[in-house]
Amino acid sequence: MNPEVIVTNIKKRFTGVSGTVNALLPVQARTLPIAYLGSDMPGAVLATKQSGERFARLSFWQALRVSAKRLPDDRKRIWHVRRDPEMMLAIFLRDVLRLPISLVFTSAAKHRHSWFPRWLIANMDGVISTTPEAASYVPNTTRVVPHGISLERFSPPDNKLTVWQRTGLAGRYGIGVFGRVRPDKGSDIYVEAMLELLPEFPDYTAVIAGLCQPQHEAFKQALVDKVAARGLSERIIFLGEIAPDAVGQWYQNVLITVACPRYEPFGLTPLEGMACGCAVVASDTGAFKTIVDEGVTGHVVPTDDVAALVAALRPVMQEPLHAAEMGRLGRQRVEQMFSVEREAAGVAAVYAHVWGKAETV
Repeated sequence: MNPEVIVTNIKKRFTGVSGTVNALLPVQARTLPIAYLGSDMPGAVLATKQSGERFARLSFWQALRVSAKRLPDDRKRIWHVRRDPEMMLAIFLRDVLRLPISLVFTSAAKHRHSWFPRWLIANMDGVISTTPEAASYVPNTTRVVPHGISLERFSPPDNKLTVWQRTGLAGRYGIGVFGRVRPDKGSDIYVEAMLELLPEFPDYTAVIAGLCQPQHEAFKQALVDKVAARGLSERIIFLGEIAPDAVGQWYQNVLITVACPRYEPFGLTPLEGMACGCAVVASDTGAFKTIVDEGVTGHVVPTDDVAALVAALRPVMQEPLHAAEMGRLGRQRVEQMFSVEREAAGVAAVYAHVWGKAETV
């Protein structure tokens, strides 16, 4: 195995970056000799069997050894990094240890970086921004490449209007929010909206799927207590952390996906919900305005606005058949614009640019 690209993911906790890496790697490995340097993540879906002999997992020392020499055709091997510590490590390897490698970084942040991250990004050989807005903060962006998702892992059920019954929970339809339970994810905004809406809609049960870390337990408990005080504990359910390989089934179960964070760099949850046939109501952050076709596949509302979220959800909940049609059209939109295959093709174009640029130096 002599990989042309080494993808790094050294953070132990499973995050959105981890999910991106796990979705992309098997697809990239179909056409590119590629290797993975990173943590063994609980529930990770790194599918080596699907990727054939070109896909390898390397230890740090194996990655150093393989990167000590150029590729047989004299190109530099690419290290693809996605976090500040990974940029720091890769710059050290390239500029201090003088390994013959080129560095590609993916940027999703929609704000001006502080001086040190700016310096790190400025020293990349290629930069991928996930949205035009993110690119506006990174002057050396090579290409805008939106995230994509696996259309196999996230797929609609046979009948969106009856699938909720398999959960064993109350009601005929589900509405769900997916992501960590904490203030910046808008968990409290969602709960407040459900407290107002569920008494109007006895056929619906709301679920909250996501890990709550210890520092946010008091925040979660306050929400649990508020739900209990309103007598809705059996209709607003905290599912806890869902294993990555089971998340798709919960998206299938719900008719409507809500994504109401106060801030998100990109945000995959609307895409995952749409791929599973959900109507989507999302706050105006991340790439949500690009992802959601307003009025067709769902709605986008102002951030941190319970009243706006309620107003957008009410007509969608009133007409389950229309919500299911929104979900059907959402699936089509993801297939056309946001598949992981499209993302992989965009990333490959950046690799080709970096290799071409290196040849002219």
